[in-house]
Amino acid sequence: MSETPQQAAHHAASAPALEDELYAKHQKIYPREVHGIFAGLRVLGVSLLLGLYYILPWLRWGDHQAVLFDLPARKFYIFGLTFWPQDFIYLAWLLVVAALTLFFFTALAGRLWCGYACPQTVWTELFLWIERKVEGDRSKQMKLDKSAMTANKFRIKATTHALWLLLSAWTGFTFVGYFTPIVELWGSLFALTLGPWETFWIIFYGFATYGNAGWMREQVCIYMCPYARFQSAMFDRDTLIISYDEKRGEPRGSRKRAVDHRAAGMGDCIDCTLCVQVCPTGIDIRQGLQYECIGCAACVDVCDQVMDKMNYPKGLIRYTTENALEGKITHVFRTRIVVYALFLLALSCGLIYAISQRMPIELDIIRDRNTLYRETDMGLVENVYTLKLINMDERAHRFQLSVNGFPGLQLDIDSDIIEVGPAEVRSLPVRVRVDPINLARPSNEIAFTLTSQDDATLTTTQTGRFIGPAAGGH
Repeated sequence: MSETPQQAAHHAASAPALEDELYAKHQKIYPREVHGIFAGLRVLGVSLLLGLYYILPWLRWGDHQAVLFDLPARKFYIFGLTFWPQDFIYLAWLLVVAALTLFFFTALAGRLWCGYACPQTVWTELFLWIERKVEGDRSKQMKLDKSAMTANKFRIKATTHALWLLLSAWTGFTFVGYFTPIVELWGSLFALTLGPWETFWIIFYGFATYGNAGWMREQVCIYMCPYARFQSAMFDRDTLIISYDEKRGEPRGSRKRAVDHRAAGMGDCIDCTLCVQVCPTGIDIRQGLQYECIGCAACVDVCDQVMDKMNYPKGLIRYTTENALEGKITHVFRTRIVVYALFLLALSCGLIYAISQRMPIELDIIRDRNTLYRETDMGLVENVYTLKLINMDERAHRFQLSVNGFPGLQLDIDSDIIEVGPAEVRSLPVRVRVDPINLARPSNEIAFTLTSQDDATLTTTQTGRFIGPAAGGH
């Protein structure tokens, strides 16, 4: 069916608008600097988190780095604890606890993680601080970007990006310092002897920091982060959100402070747009709850300052709930919160208990598969094993090995006392012999027990198979 001329003209006119909507050119956001209670909390959070990130690799614990994930040696040092690949279950457990914590706080208080602790938010705040120190406040930055390129503008921009790149490189270096001892990494950097993998990850992580915090900023939160998309599944009408009180603020409009705005039929909002100017994602909070809002509360701080100047009550924009905005009761202790809290408490306590009861020794049994069994000159049946003794403790231990399972088992090892150093894996060949008359079946279960001589609580038992002729035969 052909289009009429009017329809064709309408489609031709709407196509550019649709294209602009789908492929709109990114407009840089210039967040205005704001001060207040929540801005102070955000600065405190940024300082603590960045301080931990940059300082932790330089701390020592005993004879090793306090926090070090030594992948080549397959050892993971976290202060006084040493974890091995066998302890992967604890990492999985910790990730479950972290995910449940995120769900709990999101259902309770919205996007606190995004506004105060997300790495994207933390490094973006630092990059914005550098940009303000070099280029000036919001109006100066906008004026500078609109001006023609001059030697002075080039100098200012070059300084900004040089500081960004320096910080990004240091961030990448620190990241690698969690996997390669940072003191050794520092020496290799100055000696120009960095390995290819260290070099790659320093550049990669530094470039990612520079790109995300320096250039993409709010686009990461709006377009790339999946959390913004599925957060609505954890929100309900009792979830704490940042919201504009439309009943109190509308109708908005500018006015002088001396004007009786209530008599003039106006709301408390003076339409200064400062809430939009301070928003790091560039949204207007007055348009309602939006997925782009990261919950940083910058609009709350600046609006409270405006309300103070106008002698109006604070809280036109505030932390609240949808139920509270409608005059209904907010229920803090509701089913999902209680369920999240109970699961989180149980999993956290379980993880702490499991780590506290973790046995820092492990025994792996590898049976010689080349020969099922052999008969000795004395007529005994012999099986050969290689035992892997893993001491996951931070001090050496002296162990004694025993074997049992059925009568007559004889253990043949080089020494009755086995010494294993701290964080050491030792291979130990052993032979187990028995009179064939004691064998009830061709395959028999036996148990090796490893016990520390200096700490009786350190003991572990692992089972293996002893192969021989059937029913005492040859």
